[in-house]
Amino acid sequence: MTKSSGVESPKSFASIIVVTALMLFSMFFGAGNLIFPPKLGVDSGTNFGPSITGFLLTGVALPVLAIIAIAISGNNLRDLAFRAGRIFSLGFPVIAYLSIGAFYALPRTGAVSYETGVQPIFGSDSLAVAAAFYFVFFGIALALAWNPNEIVSKLGKILTPALLILLVVLVGMSAFKFDAAPAAPIEKYSSTPFASGLVEGYLTMDSIAGLAFGIIVISALRVSGVPEGKRMVRGTMISGLFAGILLAIIYLGLGYVGQVLPNAASFDNGSGILAEASKLAMGQVGQIVFGLIVLLACMTTAVGLIAATSEFFNLLLPGISYKAWAIIFTVMSFVMATQGLSQVLAIAAPIITFIYPPAITLIALTLLDPVISYSFKLHYTYRLGVWVATIWSGISVLSGLGVGGSALADFLSLVPGQTIEFGWFLPTLAATVIGYAIDVVTRKQRANRPASVLADETVAEEVAEKA
Repeated sequence: MTKSSGVESPKSFASIIVVTALMLFSMFFGAGNLIFPPKLGVDSGTNFGPSITGFLLTGVALPVLAIIAIAISGNNLRDLAFRAGRIFSLGFPVIAYLSIGAFYALPRTGAVSYETGVQPIFGSDSLAVAAAFYFVFFGIALALAWNPNEIVSKLGKILTPALLILLVVLVGMSAFKFDAAPAAPIEKYSSTPFASGLVEGYLTMDSIAGLAFGIIVISALRVSGVPEGKRMVRGTMISGLFAGILLAIIYLGLGYVGQVLPNAASFDNGSGILAEASKLAMGQVGQIVFGLIVLLACMTTAVGLIAATSEFFNLLLPGISYKAWAIIFTVMSFVMATQGLSQVLAIAAPIITFIYPPAITLIALTLLDPVISYSFKLHYTYRLGVWVATIWSGISVLSGLGVGGSALADFLSLVPGQTIEFGWFLPTLAATVIGYAIDVVTRKQRANRPASVLADETVAEEVAEKA
């Protein structure tokens, strides 16, 4: 089907959506997504229900909403970020793509693949062996991402079904072989199971990934023949929802493995839990199955990250081709991965912590916009809300790095939720309400302003300018 042919048949449209959703699921489902749920299943014990519910809200619902927000706002993260102003529309997407790309998530796919899926089987911790593995791993990822128009076929039709089959085998064998009763929850899941689950889902980084992957979903649908407009928005939304349902089912299954595995509490992380479950359920074959699951999960995510980051920077700086950007980010990720996972985490953790609050604020306001804006455009609502989230998040990160000493830390701790990384919420909510009040009061005045001025204030007019 060519790009211009459109999608006339409901059946063909449905098949395109299924394959695109499978592609999106595989890009979301990396190593972090693999190891968080079983550890939550162990630690939450008899409070698994409220804990996994919180995890699914921030680890599944929020990323799906991010995809929907991209569909509503335009073609990419910059279109969405423009609602908070020109400066934010440039700075935020660049930081977001670099943090989930070459600065953290992309090198992590290689490091986790080696340390979790390969090293336990072969027992080697040599830097030379690791570097050789990273060279092959990122080389394959680059080859798969080389043509962005073919990613939906490679991931959605080949790698994702293989990954799902292996995951179903692991969960099914665990359900058949293990019957240990859940233990008592550890302290945080005993006192605040729902909130603790929220924080765990928050740490998957998939909300940022959802904002980044939106460009790949829209591009894939466009290449498959889905026309622009409402059909494209609808297709993006359905793909995101379908991918989210798959994620939720797999998360529940992996959490269940942690619930029923004997002596699961003796392991420090979800990787050890799943490796043990694979070994006990399937013997030596189980170790190979687990290694393949890790490799496939990391590979599909690496391909998606290379493609999404390269497409964005190609749009930002079109003088450098997509393929050149793909090579640049692949080489950067290879170098970062050779430094070791702990070094990657040390560099990226403050950046990740910083970008989450403004990202969540931007997603929430974009989804609420059609409900609360009525006949006028939101201006100060976005700017005050997003910028307060950004500033508060920046101050929190500086405090976490020791800047400002105990005085700054004590000040931040006065706000509810600060200890669980949600201190930004109430200040941001207050700023958003104030911004909305200003928009309501000034709506007539702003409606009479010249179009050239308004073009700087809303993403809709920015898109019109480009057109």
